[in-house]
Amino acid sequence: MQKKYIELRVNRDFGDIITTYFDFFKQNIKKFTNVFISYNGVFLVGLLIASYLLVSGFIGMIAYENNAGFNNTVGLDEKYVIYMIAGGIIFFVIFLMVGVLNYGLATSYMICYEENKGQSFEKKIVWEHTKNRLGSIVVFVLLLILVFLVFMVVAIVLAFIPLLGLFAQYIIQYFMVSWLGVSFFSMLEENRGVGEALSEGWRLVVDNFWKAIGVNFVMGLLLGILIMLTMVVPGVLVGIYTFHVVENNVDYASSIVATVVYTLGTCLFLVISVYGQCLTQFVNGILYYALHEKTYNQNARSKIEQIGSTPE
Repeated sequence: MQKKYIELRVNRDFGDIITTYFDFFKQNIKKFTNVFISYNGVFLVGLLIASYLLVSGFIGMIAYENNAGFNNTVGLDEKYVIYMIAGGIIFFVIFLMVGVLNYGLATSYMICYEENKGQSFEKKIVWEHTKNRLGSIVVFVLLLILVFLVFMVVAIVLAFIPLLGLFAQYIIQYFMVSWLGVSFFSMLEENRGVGEALSEGWRLVVDNFWKAIGVNFVMGLLLGILIMLTMVVPGVLVGIYTFHVVENNVDYASSIVATVVYTLGTCLFLVISVYGQCLTQFVNGILYYALHEKTYNQNARSKIEQIGSTPE
């Protein structure tokens, strides 16, 4: 059966945005996960390789230091350092590429959903929509990294101000998440340039300051809890295995099982983190449509015009 279409271009208040998000999430989680897996397959293999190198290097360095003594660094086996560096570089490059891809996929998926009125649409349409704007997406994500580096500097400064600084830090953080998320949707939905989209996103969020911050704060908290619950089972399994290793003095440095367990655990953590970012972008999608409709009333005017043009 065709699922009920959830109209996105509606001027919603705070509570309705939260409710609509979960309705959209329940209806589309399976289909979007299929899109996510289909276009992230190569990158997931890359994250697995990066996890293996990081884990192998980390385990090897710990084992070597335990055998050689912490004060003896002359004979430190360089291959473990090379593993760590190579794993870190591969992880950074892949994580950047994955960020570009999935920021676009999550946004394009919601745009395609709205354009097709929730009816069935193929996943390749989502990919085509993302691919056609890939250049702007790359520029936007690189700018996003720069903005967050600036935020880190501001956060360090605010950390020296007791209580008030912490409060200001969270306000700035969730404002940035709202501004960048809404701007990204404006760029892909309305085919704007990066600068024009950031300007439009700024106007929409500033005009609805506390609603935008409140939505991202509440949903960030709820999604954080959801992601942590998702990690409970693998986290417990890795914890039990670690307890087994410590209690039975297992030679984890030469144990294939230990390497496999910790590699899969690290990779799963990275994949869930990336997937969680997609879910966060869905929040800003619903926020964008609500704020855009409140500002321009395009959908409401369109419905009024249709009623007026209906023949008696």
